[in-house]
Formats: sequence, structure tokens, C-alpha cells
Amino acid sequence: MIFTTQSGQSVGPIGQGTWYLGEDPSLFPEEYKALRTGVEAGMNLIDTAEMYGDGAAEELVGFSIQGMDRSKLFLVSKVYPFNAGQRHIFTSCEDSLRRMKTDYLDLYLLHWRGSIPLRETVECMEELKAKGRIREWGVSNLDTADMQELFAKPDGTHCAAEQVLYNVSSRGIEYDLLPLMQQHQIPVMAYCPLAQAGQLRRGLMRHPTLQALAGQHHATVPQIMLAFLLARPGVIPIPRTGRAEHTLQNARAAEIRLSAEELALLDKAFAPPQRKVRLEIV
Repeated sequence: MIFTTQSGQSVGPIGQGTWYLGEDPSLFPEEYKALRTGVEAGMNLIDTAEMYGDGAAEELVGFSIQGMDRSKLFLVSKVYPFNAGQRHIFTSCEDSLRRMKTDYLDLYLLHWRGSIPLRETVECMEELKAKGRIREWGVSNLDTADMQELFAKPDGTHCAAEQVLYNVSSRGIEYDLLPLMQQHQIPVMAYCPLAQAGQLRRGLMRHPTLQALAGQHHATVPQIMLAFLLARPGVIPIPRTGRAEHTLQNARAAEIRLSAEELALLDKAFAPPQRKVRLEIV
């Protein structure tokens, strides 16, 4: 599925995350190759943030996209909540643009909610749009009540995306947040779609249901995890990898179609929420 954004830009079904990328100079060539490989494979959405490596990830993105057709890219960055007001947001945005070597962002997100009023942040985002520095704005890590509050603000319904943690083993948003976003036709960007590193991820890689489905589709477990999210209307997973071969594997997940019976097996293995679950944030 190809998404068409509010500004009319086409976005591939899977994006590329950059959390922890750009921080180790010795890995720069490999990470550069991974990002370019992803774009060439149709993953034209690249997500980053001023927080990631104190701007190092944005610099990696800026270097990686040189020579590419900017009009076919969809670049996303995020502003710290303490910078998301009149005093700092315009400087933060310009700094991100400079590091990314671009004249505009396709999407600018409030990274998480802080003490600056949502109304002020919305006003600033709309001003950045009017100045042509961003095309759209959205939010990240806002739960259902926060989103309902946002929609009640002047121009709050101009929100173009919500980015939250979502994967096959972390399904809390399915209870109320995801339906709300679908009701408003706002795409959900799923970060950590392959789960976090460490014990949880190792457990998922060995999970019998995921392994069985991977075998049936001649795929990898991460590809099945991405396919699970792609089966959800309006969801764009943004996996992060610094290796080109993994980028290609992620891109090929878009070719996998899980049947209703296979999705039911995943529901049995990873039960959807039956009550409100606090939004997970990492």
C-alpha cells in the first residue's frame, strides 16, 4: 500500500528509522549505504530527530540523501518538547534543516508531550508551514486523551501523523488510540516495530508461531512482524537498521500478505488488549 499524505506526497508502506544511527563514525559508511539502499528499494520515508545522537542521525541523513531527487523523499524529524514553543522551535527547525541539508521537512513531529501548551506548539507548527519550512506536522508518544485534547485546539485537526511504539507483542494502542487515529484518517508511524533489543527481542525471534509463519512464507521472523503491522490500515512501520542487507529484508516484507487465519494465530499468540493500556514509550 502506498500512502498519500495531506500534502500529496507518496510514501512507501515501510519507512526507515535512524535511532542510534550516526553515533559511531566507524559505522558511518555502512549506515550510509543502508539508508540509500532503503530509498532505492522504495522506503522513501526517513525518520529522525534532533535528539538522536544530538543531531548526529540528522547529519547522517543529510549526507546520505545527497544527489537524490528531494521531491521523491519524505523526510521526518522531531523536536524536543522543551523546544516546541515560540522561544526555541524555529531555531530547532532551522538546525535540523541545516544538519539534514534540506530546505524543508515533509513532516515535523513533537517528540513527546512536555510543559509547553499544545496550543502554542500547534501555532508554531502552523507558522513553520506558512513559512515553507515544513509541509506537515504531527506528534509522537501522545496517548488517546492527549490526542483528543489536541483535536480540540485551533488547527489541532491539522495533525498529519502520530508516531508511537507498536509491534506484535506491544499492541496496547489497538484498544482506543489506533481506532481514534483511523477514525480521523491519521497515519500511525510504528516505531520499534521489531521490538526492542535484548531479552524481549530474543524471545520473539524464537517464538514458535512467528517461526512457523516465517517458514510458510519463506521469510524471516522480522519480516512477519512487519507484515503484521502492514495488515493494519493506516500503519507505517519504521524499522531501524544500519546494514543494507537488513534494509532489503525489511523492504521485502511489503510483499507478504498474511491471511485472516494467520492473523488469528498471531492474535492467539499475542493477545490484543481487552482494556485500556498505558501508552508505552521508550
